[in-house]
Amino acid sequence: GGRMEVLEEKEEEEQREEEELKALEISDKLQHVETKVSMEQVCVPSDVPDFDWGSIDTSQLPSSYKTNSLKEKKLLHIADHFLQQYTHLCPDRKPLFLHPVNECGVKKFVSTTVRPTLLPYTELYHWDGCASFVSDYLTMEPLKSPITPPSSLYSPTTILKYQRGNCFDFSMLLCSMLIGAGYDAYCVHGYATREICTLDETLELCPLLRKPQEVPKEGMRKKPNKYRVKPPPDLQSKFELQQEAKKKAETEAAEKNKEREEEKVTEVEKPKRDPLYGLRVHAWVLVLPGKREVPETFFINPFTGNSHSTMDEHFLGIESVWNHRNYWVNMQDCWNGCKDLIFDLGDAIRWEIMLSGSNKPLQLLPDDEEEKELSDRDMDDMEKEEEDMSFDMPPSWVAPIQISPREFETRCSQGRKVILYKKAKLEKWAPYLNGNGLVKRLTIYADLDCTEVVEVREWFKNREDMLDMREVNKQTQLTTEYFSPGHLLSLKAHTYTLLEPETEHTMEFYNEARVDGLQKRVENANEMTEYFVGRDDFLHIRHMEFGKKGKKIHLAGTRTDINSRPIVQIKECFHRNLEKPADEDVAERIFLITEEAIHLTYHLKDKYITASKKDFFKAAERDRKGNEIIMTPEMCITYQAGSSEKNKKLLHLYKLLQELTEEEKQLKQQVRQSEAEVLNILKIRENEETAVKLSVSIYNTERNEKRRQQYEAMKHTVEDELLGQEEQDLDYLAPFLIQIGHREKMTKRQALHVRDDCLADFKHRLIDKANIIQARFEKAVEELQKKDQWFQENQNHLSAEEEDDFLTRYSETMFHIHILALRLNREKQTAPQKYLALEEKLRKDPRLAEHLGHA
Repeated sequence: GGRMEVLEEKEEEEQREEEELKALEISDKLQHVETKVSMEQVCVPSDVPDFDWGSIDTSQLPSSYKTNSLKEKKLLHIADHFLQQYTHLCPDRKPLFLHPVNECGVKKFVSTTVRPTLLPYTELYHWDGCASFVSDYLTMEPLKSPITPPSSLYSPTTILKYQRGNCFDFSMLLCSMLIGAGYDAYCVHGYATREICTLDETLELCPLLRKPQEVPKEGMRKKPNKYRVKPPPDLQSKFELQQEAKKKAETEAAEKNKEREEEKVTEVEKPKRDPLYGLRVHAWVLVLPGKREVPETFFINPFTGNSHSTMDEHFLGIESVWNHRNYWVNMQDCWNGCKDLIFDLGDAIRWEIMLSGSNKPLQLLPDDEEEKELSDRDMDDMEKEEEDMSFDMPPSWVAPIQISPREFETRCSQGRKVILYKKAKLEKWAPYLNGNGLVKRLTIYADLDCTEVVEVREWFKNREDMLDMREVNKQTQLTTEYFSPGHLLSLKAHTYTLLEPETEHTMEFYNEARVDGLQKRVENANEMTEYFVGRDDFLHIRHMEFGKKGKKIHLAGTRTDINSRPIVQIKECFHRNLEKPADEDVAERIFLITEEAIHLTYHLKDKYITASKKDFFKAAERDRKGNEIIMTPEMCITYQAGSSEKNKKLLHLYKLLQELTEEEKQLKQQVRQSEAEVLNILKIRENEETAVKLSVSIYNTERNEKRRQQYEAMKHTVEDELLGQEEQDLDYLAPFLIQIGHREKMTKRQALHVRDDCLADFKHRLIDKANIIQARFEKAVEELQKKDQWFQENQNHLSAEEEDDFLTRYSETMFHIHILALRLNREKQTAPQKYLALEEKLRKDPRLAEHLGHA
């Protein structure tokens, strides 16, 4: 039997070896067909059509895309020379990825395709923002052959324009953005697993579900005490211990069986064996420590935007790395993936550099003796050898990388992206694409086939009701909503099954924004509990119990509404008020409304284990005629901790009972107010959900239709006013004719005098008007500068409301300045025309025409 097993194992090994050899022997074409089919199934979403790169228009591209400068030609010559030496010294290694052709069919060295760029978006100042943008913005295309690098490498500008590319295109764009943002980043040509290369994340846990690693706390080791008490003798039965050990052994065996079953399940979840393991080409980004406070070396997979340790077993080897200044070939063995690689690019043995003179630090020899050892002849020989290699990298041939605010906001192609993870699906949308403000949805499933939904989490943006996130548990049917600060009712979180009153609700509030300091309210059909923070009366919990509806519990001297739930009990808990003695400071008070009793419990005094108490029982029969109720000792039972004295005088207790009765009335009103507030919140939330409104920034000129219409309307009214002023026909000669004294007949000299006076006066008026507008304009500009300066100084101390108020006033001042500038410009342009028009009118005026007609 043993021999048979050995033979079977040998046969299996031989079969595996044959399979591997066959896999390696398959031609490029066959591999291309096979992998294309498998990749299309995995990574290319069904709604993304195939794209023909051959059809792209290259006619409008700059000349640097179509030709090579002398410096670039020299670089290509150096690269070919370097490649010859490399293939001669390392004949077993794959050819280097040095100078693929660009979109215009021109050979370009890979380092010159990197275009360092810092884009004007805060999110893109950090590596994770850049990585998530690239992974969202571009659509992944598999390599034509999974085991060879691409024959062409397009510019990042073209890749951005068509929003798609392979791993090399992704890496080049991401590397350009990271270098621009100040990181020490490099593109990597290497090998990775099938899951990484094909963007298959169906066996990966969703990043939103990963729990943060808990740092184990080291327990403080106690020093053994010399004077410790000896332990008591062991009085346990040995037989019982044996029986327990047997039971334990049985449970352990059962657990092992269970573990084996679980292992079988995990084996099903494990990826299938890959015949091209170790051969699949991939490109990613390497970030070295030093710059931008990066503590240690890490990789970024550009397809997902996730960071990985250099020890990650998904990365199987590195051929070469490059940035915008140089190119390095990895000379270290990758038999253990990238785990043992040392990323010191200055180490000439581990990393073969292409341009030795480029950005190399000057290494000064420490001792004079060592300098003497190097003779002048040796130095000359070295200089001759390095002369060919000391060559600075030419600048990038790529046009500046630009992303418009609209493109940056929209992100994914068509504004939507779906990622499948292990037992989860993540969907992303561009802001404002969905009418309800939905930007992200994570659906969690119970099974690998993603059929049974367990939970749905949704994230929102730009909602006027400040809703941030919603979690729906499909098993318990519980919905939890989280709000940003600024909701109309200071809501922070709301958990419910139905948006209906007197069902189970938990509402959390921003207690800083509330006068009563309410932090949380928990309600169901029979109870309501409120939690408070920072109150002057030290109240921190209020608990209310309700009776069943309909049963009208008649209380003497009170009226209960049939529709509202009758209040059975109100309990309040208080924190310690240090200004009062402990046995006078109430810790808990219970109003038993149906039993007509009030129980007070005071705080504990130091070194006491029992608390003082007072129990009041109201008189069973009340005097309805208004006569005073007589206080009897039976109506109050008191217990004073640490004192055998009889209770205080009845007068004090009577006053206390009166105060408590009054407070009970107020508390009932407070409970009804709380119930009314719950109803109001539920009503408002229902209205907010049925008609979702999205807020738009005043700076968002494209979407802020209201602001644009206001601006247009004001512009038109100003223009209409100006036109109206022109059209007003006044008797412009009247004041000047009065000065002469007779209007019927005048001499030619008088007529000329009247005309000149009228024109001179009009000219002065035009100049004065322009000066007044100019002065107003300058004053408004000065005001704006003062406002700007005030905002810069007080920015950190302003609340959100104050900031919004300031921005509104600031935009109004800006608008006022704009209108004044328009008026001033119009005044300057129309003044000469107005002057000539008046001159023409005077010439044709019947009162002056006979004297001025021929003048």
